Amino acid sequence: MRYYVIYDGNCNLCVTLVQWLETCDRGQQFLYIPMQDEKALSQFQITAQDCEQGMILLEADRPERRWQGSAAAEEIGNLLPAGNLFVAAYRALPGLKWSGDRIYAQVRDNRYTLFGKRDRTYRSQYPICDSGNCHMG
Repeated sequence: MRYYVIYDGNCNLCVTLVQWLETCDRGQQFLYIPMQDEKALSQFQITAQDCEQGMILLEADRPERRWQGSAAAEEIGNLLPAGNLFVAAYRALPGLKWSGDRIYAQVRDNRYTLFGKRDRTYRSQYPICDSGNCHMG
């Protein structure tokens, strides 16, 4: 199964995490769309306002199935090899998920101040569309 990761291509932290995922996954499970690519996002009825709530993960075959913010980060973790063990422990420890959700929101809202903003939008080497060919579904 494939998933689309919608990330902030101007955020240094976000790009670093996408690059790490690219290295681990090599486009096998995840393809990427920067939030700045409004044309690509429009095919999923995702707006700039939607993106303000954080990263988005879409199931490629059923893009209506989506996760956002810390839920998207958790689902990505679940999909990584042995990641489900860490996510299950994270969810099971009292108060940890609640704290994680709050920390995610703080980082999301202050990401440029905390980690800096790129001069140019990062485009993944594993995009859903390249040279006009879309990897939909």
